[in-house]
Amino acid sequence: MKYYLLAMHQPVGDPPPPEILDPIMADLAAVKEEMQAAGVWVFHGGLHGPEASTVVRIGDDGQVLITDGPYAEGKEHLGGFVIIKVPDLDAALYWAGRQARAVRMLPIEVRPFQGAAGRPAETGRPED
Repeated sequence: MKYYLLAMHQPVGDPPPPEILDPIMADLAAVKEEMQAAGVWVFHGGLHGPEASTVVRIGDDGQVLITDGPYAEGKEHLGGFVIIKVPDLDAALYWAGRQARAVRMLPIEVRPFQGAAGRPAETGRPED
């Protein structure tokens, strides 16, 4: 089994009105229930907009620099994600297709995790 990220990208700006957003959220909840019933769902999360971002990098002098705002400006941003555990890319694409139908016209990006047998690579840091 391998782990995949299903990343949901959405336009920057205010969310759609409830008459549009509520059915989408209901459809996403139904897909999550299907994933859980199939035993492929691992974790999911929604993200605040890019304006809530903080970027941390190392400056030319080796010091840590912390700035407000997204790493990159764009018309779309990562709005949420789902981590799934499936046998292969075809299975991941099936679930991405289910999500794409739920969110209508928004893209779903599918990316495999690195690591042996598709498991996330060890971070080398103690558990939190």
